[in-house]
Amino acid sequence: MNKIKHYLSTFELTRCFFMALLSSAFIYLNFFGISYPFLNTLLGILSLYLLLKEEEKTWFYFGAFVGLFWFWWIVISFKHYEMLWAIPIGLVMIALIYGVVFWFIAKIASLTVGCIYPANSSTLKVDKSTLLSLCIKGLGLLLLSYLHPFGFDWLKLELMFVESYIGIEKWQFLVVLLALILTLGKRKNIYLILIFLAYQPTDVISHDNSPTKEKIELISTHTTVQDKWNTALQPTQFELLFAQIDQAIEENKTLVILPESVFPLFLNHSQTLIDKLQKRAKKIDIVTGGLYWDGKVPHNSTYIFRQNKISVAHKVILVPFGESNPLPNFLSDWVNRVFYDGAIDYQASANITDYKVGEVHYRNAICFEATSEALYAKSKKGNYPKNMIVLSNNGWFTPSTEPTLQKLLLMYYSKKYGTTIYHAVNMSESYIIEDGKVRD
Repeated sequence: MNKIKHYLSTFELTRCFFMALLSSAFIYLNFFGISYPFLNTLLGILSLYLLLKEEEKTWFYFGAFVGLFWFWWIVISFKHYEMLWAIPIGLVMIALIYGVVFWFIAKIASLTVGCIYPANSSTLKVDKSTLLSLCIKGLGLLLLSYLHPFGFDWLKLELMFVESYIGIEKWQFLVVLLALILTLGKRKNIYLILIFLAYQPTDVISHDNSPTKEKIELISTHTTVQDKWNTALQPTQFELLFAQIDQAIEENKTLVILPESVFPLFLNHSQTLIDKLQKRAKKIDIVTGGLYWDGKVPHNSTYIFRQNKISVAHKVILVPFGESNPLPNFLSDWVNRVFYDGAIDYQASANITDYKVGEVHYRNAICFEATSEALYAKSKKGNYPKNMIVLSNNGWFTPSTEPTLQKLLLMYYSKKYGTTIYHAVNMSESYIIEDGKVRD
């Protein structure tokens, strides 16, 4: 009996592993440069179909594996704090958090059905209870993207379809779920035809090759976390940055964009660097990342140099634990003291910043916040941001699939809000996303 139980347990875990792999395949396919809309569509639909028919135990394992497949790279940052011992603990926590989230959805469905349809032999009631259970599970999956553990909002199941024939809007995801629910609940495959209502062409892209876009230079840097904060190496790193700006000037570019905190110091207190940047800003507009000290707290900021004018835009949405501790104050102070050598949290700006370079308005975004829906709020004029400049440092999580997932999320928001995104990155390639696609 013990051997049988062990076999069944192993089979259950293996099945959940492959179900979760289907839901995560789009990330790893993109990581290896593979993008086939039909394959992504098929894998996404199949994973949802298999999941909906399962009970809460399977949902727990599925959620645990999805959490690991999507977010295992979070623990890579521990090595930069010399906390290798925390890596297995972090992986277990990720698995548990998302396992419980998915289990909770299935459990609510089970409890609701149990209350409304007590166990009986009526075939009609069994069919109704099955359909009700499927509907509650589907609703849970639909609302899942609104759940943000510790402010982290990267789990969006609609993201599976960002490179597919299925649209990424909520109503399109609802159509897919409804088609699968009816197929499973009514036991008739004809309902699968409803999925075609969620169809979205994959080749709709304007590729506006305007002179403005062609005059923008996106800089990619490849500086590790250790080298970035090594003050002995910073002069050499800064000279390389200035050389890249000079190269953009020689190529007659009008705007050069550098990654997040490429100047890892309080730039507003470094007059020498300010003078060098202002000198070059007479020939080219410069957008660069740097730290900012307001006399009380530090900010992760974007500096905009235009002629003799300097503007600063502070980050609005901070990275949970990385820049700001989301725990209650008494726990937050302890965590900062024990794990971060007493360092204080960064300070977030209260307002989103839009700034103008040339004749174009841009929404300011620094790394994590560009993947948060809150940053795509309408401007004072009532419009979603048409253009966004994003500065990132992926050095904390490379090599991993984090830059890939970040790119897919930016594609998702670009497609959803019609935003053209200019992304300058450290430790991975920079790119432009237009109409939900990475531009060549």
